[in-house]
Amino acid sequence: MSEHDELPVEAQKLLEVQKVEAPQPGPPEVAAKPDDSVTAKPAEVAAAAPAETAVAKSSEASVEKSPEAATAKPDDIVAAPAPGPQPAPKESSPSESKPVVELTAKPPAPIAVPPTATQHGDAPPVELAADEEDEEDLGVDLEQRAIADAAVLAESRRHTRRSFIGASIAAAAGYGFYRWIDRSPGVGMQRFPLRDAFRTNAAISRAVSGDRALAPTYPLKAAKDLRVNGVFGLKKMLAPQGWRLQLVGMQDAAAHPRFTTDVTAWEYQYVAEASHEDQGHDTKVDPNARTAEKMAPEPMLGQAKAAEESIGRRMPRGREEAGESSSTLMPGTSGLLLTMEDILKLPRHELVTQFKCIEGWSEIVHWAGVRMADFIEAYPPALIDGKEPKYVYMETPDGDYYTGYDLDVCRHPQTLLVTEMMGAPLTQFHGAPLRLHMPTKYGYKQIKRIGLISYTNAKPDDYWTKLGYDWYAGL
Repeated sequence: MSEHDELPVEAQKLLEVQKVEAPQPGPPEVAAKPDDSVTAKPAEVAAAAPAETAVAKSSEASVEKSPEAATAKPDDIVAAPAPGPQPAPKESSPSESKPVVELTAKPPAPIAVPPTATQHGDAPPVELAADEEDEEDLGVDLEQRAIADAAVLAESRRHTRRSFIGASIAAAAGYGFYRWIDRSPGVGMQRFPLRDAFRTNAAISRAVSGDRALAPTYPLKAAKDLRVNGVFGLKKMLAPQGWRLQLVGMQDAAAHPRFTTDVTAWEYQYVAEASHEDQGHDTKVDPNARTAEKMAPEPMLGQAKAAEESIGRRMPRGREEAGESSSTLMPGTSGLLLTMEDILKLPRHELVTQFKCIEGWSEIVHWAGVRMADFIEAYPPALIDGKEPKYVYMETPDGDYYTGYDLDVCRHPQTLLVTEMMGAPLTQFHGAPLRLHMPTKYGYKQIKRIGLISYTNAKPDDYWTKLGYDWYAGL
């Protein structure tokens, strides 16, 4: 008798069923080899399949209904038979054959899952460590940022100190430069450093254009009447028949029929007119009480009438702000006294150019007269030490206004001795009977009512140059 014979009959049968139904270890595709002594019949296999399905369903139902199944131990679970044909159970002797008791396999126990942070509200140790690392990184970033901010602040302070030091040095240098200029000697209300700057500009202009560049010309329809601006030398109404052009420094002047031994002896005649044109204004000087009176037509005419009791009385010279010219003629200077008939014998030219004032305004004007180049050719200057003189000096009959020029500039093809403007003879306050137009110069160099033209080798005086303006006045 074996040791199993001592067990109860039901336990022995259960052991036999476990032996038969237990799956063999190994790959699922390898089926257990049936015993040669036991052969399963097809009918029995077919009958066993529904039974197995019923057992499985009843097992699932028992698991769902019984709460004890969720806590069953693994030892209590009986392995279910593998799908497919199963080997027939080992035949037993008649004495051992008893009804087979079906056992329900218990379901496997669920796998325990550790609680998460969302279930219990506690962060896992890994997240706690990450937060601690983030806090450490944040502390390092704040420390580095503080160091960088301190470096930027220190650099900013250095730049601020340098800026203040540089600004202080620049201010001190500027003030020192100003004091140096202010204490420098000067001429014509202009210190030499600034006057030298004017001369440098003139030298550059001569080097670039050579005083031969032409000013732009315009169609006649673009021209309009020129406004009156500046009445220096025009405050007395000149009698046309009493005008003469004094010419000094001409070559072989003594042989000319208009020669006289003393051109300064000529007395210009003035008249007081009941009606006269608007004299305009002059904004180059401050409009104080004296200049305001000077701008008004009636007071000027009254002063002229009071000072001139009879026609032909000689008036004082250089009464304007700049005073009398140092280049004015001395009594007894010989030369020519030319009339308007002498001037009009020269070729007539017309020109439509722009008049530009140093005050910032400009106007296109139609001019007519004789070219200064033709005048110089007809009345050439006398040579000085075998050379032509360098300059030309002009002034009004009363000597109140005067200008100086380079001889080459006077020979410019667009420089005109103007006798007409806008198709009509010149009016008194536009410089009748003769004025100068230079489109390459500012307006204050374009003298009106010319009474004297003198060739000279000494740089002549200039009204506005004495008041601080540029002598060259080139555009």
